[in-house]
Amino acid sequence: MFKKDLILRNPLRSLGREGEEILEAGGFGAVLAPAGVGKTAFIVQLALNAMLREKNVLHISLDEPVTKVSLWYEKLFQDLAGRSRWSKLDGVLEDLLPHRFIMTFRVEGFTVPKLEERLTDLTAQNIFHPEMVLIDGFPFGEAARERLMALKLLAGRLGVCAWFTVHTHRHETPTPEGLPPALAEASDLFDVVLKLEPKGADIAIEPLRGVAVDEAAGRLRLDPATMLIRDEP
Repeated sequence: MFKKDLILRNPLRSLGREGEEILEAGGFGAVLAPAGVGKTAFIVQLALNAMLREKNVLHISLDEPVTKVSLWYEKLFQDLAGRSRWSKLDGVLEDLLPHRFIMTFRVEGFTVPKLEERLTDLTAQNIFHPEMVLIDGFPFGEAARERLMALKLLAGRLGVCAWFTVHTHRHETPTPEGLPPALAEASDLFDVVLKLEPKGADIAIEPLRGVAVDEAAGRLRLDPATMLIRDEP
């Protein structure tokens, strides 16, 4: 009942995919923002939403250790649960954790063959079968397209969707669609693109591609104090 309540209260429903994942299997999504604006917090909430639906999430971090990534999940789950109407939460997060696997790489050591090798180790031993993949810290830029194309093929073979965080820089001139130069050369590989942008006291979540906000449900924002996604009229 508690899980169902959190799912129903999830502001991500306003992206127009209520009852479904935002991305289909094999699809790529990107979350754009400068450093410190909430990219990791946002994708962790995507993961928690999937885990509440009993989907398996592989979180790949290229710049944070496992312990720090785990803390993101614990903090955001507690904050999310804190705004619910339920008081007894013992064991709920623990029930979700079997649906998450954290994998870390050094940025310079991350390759698609190495990722596939580690994934094969997990699936062949029936340890973990991902349905959603998050890649936090992927180095967009020179030669990124070739690696992204290889990842796209891998996602298709595995039947998983993948979300990427994309670090943007304020001094860069975006494309007419609003994409940063680093993503522009591989933009055709991405089905959904969301931009996080500080506006006033909040951080606006602006869809650039692939989804439309349900205006009746309100605009999506990140609360800078908690980094929780919320909607408002």
